[in-house]
Amino acid sequence: MSLTLTPGHLSLEQLQSIHAGGVRVELDHHARAGIRASAELVQRHAAGDAPVYGVNTGFGKLASTRISKADLAQLQLNLIRSHSVGVGAPLSPEVVRLMLVTKAASLARGHSGVREEVIDAILDVYNEGLAPYVPAQGSVGASGDLAPLSHMTLALLGEGEFLVHGERRPAAEVLANHGLKPLTLEAKEGLALINGTQTSTALALHALFAFEPVLESALVIGALTVDAARGSDGPFDPRIHAVRGQPGQIDVAQYYRALLAGSAIRASHAEGDDRVQDPYCLRCQPQVVGACLDQLRYAARVLLREANAVTDNPLVFADEGLMVSGGNFHAEPVALAADAMATAIAEVGAIAERRIAMLIDAGVSRLPPFLTRDAGLNSGFMIAHVTAAALASENKSLAHPASVDSLPTSANQEDHVSMATFAARRLQAMIDNVACILGVELLAAAQGIEFLRPLTSSNTLEAAHALLRAQCPSVETDRYLAPDIERASAIVRRGELIPLLRALPGLPELWVPA
Repeated sequence: MSLTLTPGHLSLEQLQSIHAGGVRVELDHHARAGIRASAELVQRHAAGDAPVYGVNTGFGKLASTRISKADLAQLQLNLIRSHSVGVGAPLSPEVVRLMLVTKAASLARGHSGVREEVIDAILDVYNEGLAPYVPAQGSVGASGDLAPLSHMTLALLGEGEFLVHGERRPAAEVLANHGLKPLTLEAKEGLALINGTQTSTALALHALFAFEPVLESALVIGALTVDAARGSDGPFDPRIHAVRGQPGQIDVAQYYRALLAGSAIRASHAEGDDRVQDPYCLRCQPQVVGACLDQLRYAARVLLREANAVTDNPLVFADEGLMVSGGNFHAEPVALAADAMATAIAEVGAIAERRIAMLIDAGVSRLPPFLTRDAGLNSGFMIAHVTAAALASENKSLAHPASVDSLPTSANQEDHVSMATFAARRLQAMIDNVACILGVELLAAAQGIEFLRPLTSSNTLEAAHALLRAQCPSVETDRYLAPDIERASAIVRRGELIPLLRALPGLPELWVPA
């Protein structure tokens, strides 16, 4: 599979394909004229005597220091070497793939002043399936993601490292093995490569794509819990949601109606149920999860714009013969989007934890205490719920907004930063926590359904129940439950419930393209 990279026009679907791997990327030939014109203007400035930031000056606080023409190439090389100071575990190949392609797409817009060879070198490395070794920590998300993008660039230069089958290998050796020559830099090119928000954006997109199957699984599992608790489907009535007008809420309610349609469990207590209203964790699912969906849709739009943006500095406007300094490298849009995602992710887990608590409480669910027939001798799901509570609480701390923090850097020249890189990076731990919470809920809801036999749920929810039981047997008496939680959580992470959800006819698209 291959796609043509048209600068400024990457779609969310294309980014998801790049993230997954196995797709080759070719630059649209129509972009090359603009790239050449931009590079030629930089070369003219490099040959001139006027000071131009990043071309013939130092960087950051050293911007007033002039660099001789003989040292301009060395200046760019020194920049990459000195800024390759990241620490921590390496970024995953999925994230690095997005970094490579979005950096190439940004440079190919023709406002960065790099030669075609630079963009071709990035895409050659990507198309060879190579992932530069990029430590995850060390960026504050302003002046660009300097450290991680420097490590990425250092590998292109043959001086850094690549991650090959999980091992760090010298870049020069890896490039040679793949028939690639190390990139050499000319004026401004090093700065263009490391100024930008591609790491923050790639991390946030990685989280968006990883959370998609988790959120969709949450809808199926939440509906299964409604039936296990013999909850009402009245709160999902479309009239309720129409008069409020929140789009995510309207869509989620429609999903719940479809998931519960045809349930014999629901039909058995449709008349004569003495409970006037269900707990919030059941009846307010459209309001809560729908609001989370709206947040994620907002984040997707911001990230798609950012993936297509030009975010280095200074920028080149070749048609006007100008180079203009600005601040597009400041990743505040990504930081705020990532913080919005963090809140949404945490809330999906928080309401799922409340549903588990409801199921094990016999006074609310009207099921056996802790979902076990011989409570006392058996503890059932008592401590599985404690695990879910621990993870939900952990996510509350992780959801603290990163964007409200700022530490000045570069001797106070760079005095307000976004912290977008951490804002996006911390989302993976949160997603893993939510997947585990939902795994516990799936086990608990399936157990609850079995106490209502011979009544059955809807065809879709019975299929979900069967899918779980193929991997995790019913908990008749206390046993080693951690492996079951692992397997159920993997069902959530891998999106094994999603085909059941997407087979339902007439439902709206959850992940609305920007």
